[in-house]
Amino acid sequence: MNAHASPPMPLHPTLAAVTERIVSRSTAARTTYLASVAAQGRAGTQRAGMGCANMAHTTAALPLQDKLTIHAERAPHVGIVSAYNDMLSAHQPYEHYPELLRNHARSLGATAQMAGGVPAMCDGVTQGAEGMELSLFSRDVIALSTAVALSHKVFDAALMLGVCDKIVPGLFMGAVQFGHLSTVFVPAGPMTSGLSNDAKAKVRQQYAQGLVGRDALLESEAQAYHSPGTCTFYGTANSNQMLMEIMGLHLPGSSFVNPGTPLREALTREAMRRALANTGKTGAPAVRLADIVSEKTVVNGIVGLLATGGSTNHTLHLVAMARAAGVLIDWDDFAELSAVVPLLARVYPNGSADVNHFHAAGGMGYLMQELLGAGLLHANVATIMGQGLHAYTQEPWLDGEQLAWRPVPATSADTSVLRPMSAPFSADGGLRLLQGNLGRSVVKVSAVKPEHRVVRAPAVVVSDQQDLLALFNAGQLERDLVAVVRYQGPRANGMPELHKLTPPLAVLQDKGFKVALVTDGRMSGASGKVPAAIHLSPEALANGPIALVRDGDIITLDCERGLLQLEVDEATLATREVHHPDLSANAHGTGRELFGLFRTHAGTAETGGSPLI
Repeated sequence: MNAHASPPMPLHPTLAAVTERIVSRSTAARTTYLASVAAQGRAGTQRAGMGCANMAHTTAALPLQDKLTIHAERAPHVGIVSAYNDMLSAHQPYEHYPELLRNHARSLGATAQMAGGVPAMCDGVTQGAEGMELSLFSRDVIALSTAVALSHKVFDAALMLGVCDKIVPGLFMGAVQFGHLSTVFVPAGPMTSGLSNDAKAKVRQQYAQGLVGRDALLESEAQAYHSPGTCTFYGTANSNQMLMEIMGLHLPGSSFVNPGTPLREALTREAMRRALANTGKTGAPAVRLADIVSEKTVVNGIVGLLATGGSTNHTLHLVAMARAAGVLIDWDDFAELSAVVPLLARVYPNGSADVNHFHAAGGMGYLMQELLGAGLLHANVATIMGQGLHAYTQEPWLDGEQLAWRPVPATSADTSVLRPMSAPFSADGGLRLLQGNLGRSVVKVSAVKPEHRVVRAPAVVVSDQQDLLALFNAGQLERDLVAVVRYQGPRANGMPELHKLTPPLAVLQDKGFKVALVTDGRMSGASGKVPAAIHLSPEALANGPIALVRDGDIITLDCERGLLQLEVDEATLATREVHHPDLSANAHGTGRELFGLFRTHAGTAETGGSPLI
């Protein structure tokens, strides 16, 4: 299954320089992490020296043959960690994966158990509601849950079953604490295409303007989100899938194969076979998770996000994921790479196509082939397939009933969706670092037209997204403005996504007004055509300068120069006092009482917003 490897291209100098800087910055943290992994590897599993009572508990519920196999201690044993629930369409297909995987392990002479489940909430359900205030920290709960699942120390390998927004980052953060294990991430694939993304966005804007009713809106949404599988727009969930593949943790070409198909099932079985092979107990060399996750792997992940216009949420999540493995990255790294990595894909909200269209046009294999050919990926990295990223320039197919791989086409099947390096959609990756006297933030401009990338206008300041929606509905925002939505950071209220603000701000922009958003909150993987300076750090509750902004203050948001500036002189700012609003309501109801410890100890957005790392 080895790809035809082309001669390695020289690394782009910026890629090399950024990687070298990350390696240097991470030396101490990486050394500590690898020492922990090495110690766990030397200790091995508990099975060999386990007391009889402990072993009996391990195997009590298993069929007799599985018990005998585990007791003999000759075959690898795999732990399955699943985020299955049927609240999430993307995770519903996982319902029957454990039995499929256990049976396949048996057919290969090994054993597998469901090690544990992790929670998985749907941001699409909780958008604009209190539940979204648990969303970011659900990632850290998932990391903790993954660690609990693997803490029994009876496994030689692990399979991670998860897809959506916080789930894959959380699984990753937990799994890398057990970096001595062979680990494979197992996707479930996107739902088939429904209502077009452009049509859906149009109805959302019409509803925001009161031009259509709730019945029309619900019908539109139901036609878009209609079956098992990931939502088909290129938000955080599908950015996760891209990330796991370009980091070598998925099987090549497996991220965007639809659920319920023979190819999807064949790939799921192959994930088990690959995890077993990588244990080093079946004759093939061992490949541990810690062998795969490195500074180079993380840089490849950043490049993938930039080349595809991926989710801005990963300026938090990928930072936290990397730190969990001792790799320290920051927004300067994203910005410097964005300046040299071209945008090769246009998938909604950065275009009209969905991820099924992207996959059909050539998908991940074509994308990686182009980036490798330009020296914009580290090719010499370990993956679950072994050494080298060139195995990922292949796509899976069924040769009869047999899973096989073949080279991806040399050309894109649709250049309106996926382009070669010679003709990118734009010369850069569309992610910018904004900084000035308000602090540091990021902005995604891949869907923002050039004429909307510089906004200088008076501030409209609110401390709750509902207040801004109320002003819009009352017709009080019919003018040029910079909406400042503060007290939305990790410590204030768990940093919920503010996706509900996209339609009204887009309506104002379409009316010809200069409009932008500045917030210490998140705008989700669906950041769209309105320029949004998000993740502003330090946040308002940490006495960041955003807490000093007043209605009518002039703010310049300049995506071209990387500037976010409050045009108020320092002497005036020095006279202003910070009066934090009453945020006690953020701590009550919908389980928010249980997350007070997370809010209190959350890191900054630029360090991943995690209370754990």
